[in-house]
Amino acid sequence: MSTLDDAAIRARLTDIFRDTFDDDSIEIHEAMTAADVDEWDSLNHINLILAVERGFGVRFKTSEIGNLANVGEFLALLKGKLAAAG
Repeated sequence: MSTLDDAAIRARLTDIFRDTFDDDSIEIHEAMTAADVDEWDSLNHINLILAVERGFGVRFKTSEIGNLANVGEFLALLKGKLAAAG
């Protein structure tokens, strides 16, 4: 998975967001937060994290995801995980 470039990571993450929230109009962006997506509640947050873990073959620690402020920070964390998996 580490061979994915930024555009491929964003495209796959966008697909996961769309599937998780059942909304094909979602376009992720750096400043996006849960407040920007109607269906993004605590249950769907967990579903999103699990879907990203499955989709990219990574695992997140609760401490890593607990303090994320927006999608940009989530992307940075994901890229770091993919790079570490090398």
